[in-house]
Amino acid sequence: MKLLRFIPIKLTLVLILGIVAGNHLSPNLYFPLFAALILLLFLGVLRFTDKKNESPLFGYVTILTTFCIGILAVSLSLPKNKPHHYVNQDFSGNHTWRIQVSEVLKSSSFSNRYIGNVQTLDHKNAEGKVLISFPKDTTFQNLQVDDELVFFATPIEVRAPLNPHQFNYKAYLKDLGISHQFRLTKDEFITLQHPPATIYGIAAKARAHIIAQLRKAQFGKNELSIIQALLLGQRNDISEETYTDYKNAGAVHILAVSGLHIGILLVLLQFLLRPMERLPRGKTLKLFLVVLLLWGFALLSGFSASVVRAVTMFSFVAYSMYLNRPKNTFNILALSMFFILLVINPNLLFQVGFQMSYAAVLAIVWLYPLLQKLWFPKKKMVRKIWQLLSVSIAAQLGVLPISLFYFHQFPGLFFISNLLIVPALGLILGMGILVILLAILDALPNFLVFIYNTLIGWMNSIISWVAQQEAFIFKNISFDAVQMVIAYGILFLLIILLSQPNFKKVIALTIAIISFQLWGLYMEYQTSEKDVLLLAHQTKNTVFIHQNGRHLTAFTNDSIRIKNIVQDYSIAERILNTSHSISKNSYIWKDKSVLVIDSLGVVPTTETPVEYLILTQSPKLNLERAISTLKPKYIIADGSNYTSYINRWKRTCIKRKLPFHATGEKGAYYFEHSN
Repeated sequence: MKLLRFIPIKLTLVLILGIVAGNHLSPNLYFPLFAALILLLFLGVLRFTDKKNESPLFGYVTILTTFCIGILAVSLSLPKNKPHHYVNQDFSGNHTWRIQVSEVLKSSSFSNRYIGNVQTLDHKNAEGKVLISFPKDTTFQNLQVDDELVFFATPIEVRAPLNPHQFNYKAYLKDLGISHQFRLTKDEFITLQHPPATIYGIAAKARAHIIAQLRKAQFGKNELSIIQALLLGQRNDISEETYTDYKNAGAVHILAVSGLHIGILLVLLQFLLRPMERLPRGKTLKLFLVVLLLWGFALLSGFSASVVRAVTMFSFVAYSMYLNRPKNTFNILALSMFFILLVINPNLLFQVGFQMSYAAVLAIVWLYPLLQKLWFPKKKMVRKIWQLLSVSIAAQLGVLPISLFYFHQFPGLFFISNLLIVPALGLILGMGILVILLAILDALPNFLVFIYNTLIGWMNSIISWVAQQEAFIFKNISFDAVQMVIAYGILFLLIILLSQPNFKKVIALTIAIISFQLWGLYMEYQTSEKDVLLLAHQTKNTVFIHQNGRHLTAFTNDSIRIKNIVQDYSIAERILNTSHSISKNSYIWKDKSVLVIDSLGVVPTTETPVEYLILTQSPKLNLERAISTLKPKYIIADGSNYTSYINRWKRTCIKRKLPFHATGEKGAYYFEHSN
């Protein structure tokens, strides 16, 4: 299939390129704005002078215009290009902030977290998003969407990860438009009475009311958390164990309201509202109600990236059904993506959920028909099973490279969970909508609660059983961005080869596969040549990591706590085996001495010059005297030290003009960087 012959697909691809370019360039507002306006004016002139569309110049200018519009969309979203954004004002130090809660995030082990919109800064109008966190406190009443807080505080910049290859929470928040956070206690702010209501707040209160009504119906705790995720898009109450089961079973997409759920909802609405077609202009009214209800559901479920994408796409599907014209799913996908990225938020392009959602749907609509052509069983039951299996295989192949790149694992038994759950999902969603409606009316009968609770319980049990087959869960797979791109190239070439086989396509696919293998071999060679020593950051612990080729040795007195640090590093660096050893007080690194002074504070007398002096476990020592005795060239303090000690040592090093590195401030220390 020659997808590029469709204009919406061409323009969407060009728009994506423009957004990617804008994200890397971070331009000011004026250049892309003027460029887009001039090109649009030129397009108008070309359209007026060349009414027969005989000149190819119109197409080229359209592509260039769309590219500039993509850059402009990113430029408009950048805080630096918004005059009233708080980052363009003096916000350093303590200031008075008024912030309205816009989203309630899932609590961590130690804190409750919220996303807030800045309303005023020192009583002047301002805008922007910030992260707010509070220590967990049973006496503290959780905030709700639309609550307004006033406080006097200093914003803290969201930090990059302190250890190599850890999840970059700073980059994740940047894509959400957040660069600063506040850490407050319950006594450091006041809540304003009767804050102005927003449509998001109204939807959040509606969700809260529905959840309260469902709790009164005495659903099981795990079952209720799944019902909230399936029907309301709220996953905050799902336990870590249950979520891990769904992830390992390859069924986590069931918990995110996405194309599968919205597609089922569209079919239900089309069926329920069919009698309206008998009325004058009934089809138009039906289309309006269907689209309105779809977007109402999106609002109720919190406007996540997956549900916005799905509702946008199925709004186009509903319109094409209204026109009763042959539908091209690729055009619908392209138009929905174009609309979302241009109108809603171009930064959605860089969010994992958005990428996986579109990759899965595109793979289904492209690969599923090919799988059906490969085998078409005569028996109806076998044919239905093969159809469900084909959908599952297509979706998993579509998200496989992204999943390996971000999560480094693959559920081998995904087809079992999908084969058992997806056929019943229509019944589960339909019955769930009925349960919610009856719960709102206080007319939910106990027998329906029992049936639905049992149904959800069975689904959880199936998922749990599949997830327990650990031999079929492939974890800790090293997979980088280049491999992801080449893997999608292989998948693309494989699909077009299956569509219309010829020798050239076989050669192209073979070259892509060889390129994938060669890149893997090259990265393995690069790893085998590495000899790296670093001091990692961890509170109340000292961790040295030595990578020698594909072997890693961790020196620490608490090997259990460093599991995640070692695992993240090993996956990214393609480590084959790891070992642990007890920390020592001295090391030799490339013929240079590394001396560790721990809580005992013993400063040894040595004739060997000390290159690196490591301070750990808050030693009580006179650093001036230690410097005079040891004459180190570099002083490093890890995360096991008290902050007050680190600040004192830092002042001493500044006074003595010695390089000082605190891992809690600058991240892990690579010894090779100073050679």
